Amino acid sequence: MSNLFPLHTSASAPAAAQPLLEAASQAFGFVPNLIAIMASSPALTEAYLALSAIFEQKTSLTPTERQVVLLAVSRYHACRYCVAAHSTIADMQGIPPAVVEAIRSDQPIADTRLEALRSMVNALLERRALLPDATLESFFSAGYTPAQLLDVLVGVAQKTLSNFTNHLAGTPLDEPMHARAWTPAERLPH
Repeated sequence: MSNLFPLHTSASAPAAAQPLLEAASQAFGFVPNLIAIMASSPALTEAYLALSAIFEQKTSLTPTERQVVLLAVSRYHACRYCVAAHSTIADMQGIPPAVVEAIRSDQPIADTRLEALRSMVNALLERRALLPDATLESFFSAGYTPAQLLDVLVGVAQKTLSNFTNHLAGTPLDEPMHARAWTPAERLPH
C-alpha cells in the first residue's frame, strides 16, 4: 500500500506543504522521508512540525530526556523508522549508547531518573494515562514534576503522529539512519 503515500518533493507536494518541505530541508539539510510522505496532508505535516518544535523548544525536559520519550514511544509502537531516526539523533547528541540500547531492547535504563521516565512513557501508553497513584508517585519521587509529566504528553502526541504515519506508509529509512536500523522483537498484528 506504500504507493498510496508518495515521497513528495517541492514539485509534487500540495502547494500548502511546499513551505513545510522547505523548512524541513533547512532544518535537517534534507527532507526526511517521513516529512516527504506527510506532505500529502499539509495539515499533518504542519501539526507534526509544530509539535516537534514545541517539544524541543518549550518543554522543561533535557535533550536526553526528550530522546528517551521519543525513543520509548517509538519502541512501544514498534516503529522501525522512528526508532532508527531517534537512535541516530541520540548518537549525534552524545546520549550514552547504553541508554539508547536499553530502550531499543525494552530493558531498564541503569540511570534511575531516566528509567522512571522510560517506565512512565510505557505506563502512559499501556494504560492510556489511567495510572494508579503508585505509578505517579514513582515518577515524581525520581525528581520529575507534574508539569514535566504533561510535557511528556507533547512528545507522546508528536511520536504517535509519526509512528502511525510510518505504519500506514511503510516509510523507508533515510540513508543516515541505515546504521541504526531496528526490528521489533515481536511482530505487529496485520
